[in-house]
Amino acid sequence: MSDEVQYEPVAEPAVEEPPSQARAFAKWLLETVLLVGAAFALAMLVRVSVAEAMWVPTPSMESTIMTNDRVFTEKVSYHFSDPEPGDVVVFDDPNGGEIPLVKRVIATAGQTVDILDEHMLIDGVELPEPYLNGVKTIKGTVDLPLTVPADEIWVMGDNRPNSFDSRFFGTVPVSAIQGRALAIYWPLDHIRSMSVE
Repeated sequence: MSDEVQYEPVAEPAVEEPPSQARAFAKWLLETVLLVGAAFALAMLVRVSVAEAMWVPTPSMESTIMTNDRVFTEKVSYHFSDPEPGDVVVFDDPNGGEIPLVKRVIATAGQTVDILDEHMLIDGVELPEPYLNGVKTIKGTVDLPLTVPADEIWVMGDNRPNSFDSRFFGTVPVSAIQGRALAIYWPLDHIRSMSVE
């Protein structure tokens, strides 16, 4: 019997090889795509259900909102409360056009609208409209007086001679409202709130 000690061969510890440049790039690309996708999904969720920036391409709300102004709209408040007279709302075009319309709520359900001597009457009382800046209101093709049905609103542009509004297409369902205009944010020299002055 030999006194020689026999040793088991010991495996050398595995050395991790650095990932190849191709694998590192693929990992970075995947992470970037996932991050951009998540950001896009979040932006779409906000746009659909919380807030949206909108371009106003027509003069129907001048001089409150000028042609080509950008308006910030919120989409939450009407889930908890009804539109009120004076609110500036964004809603689906009743004629099926792709671009939503922006108008001011003049009357809500149960109120009777009429136009007399180029002035707006609500329930027989002349409506004070400081946002018109002296512009007169003429009748359209809708028969007046008219009582606004339940769950509908009567809307008009502030630029009455150049506004296609409820005088021509009638009342608008509250369900057609996309949001409430809060403020003009662009151009910078037009920045202001949409609250009635």
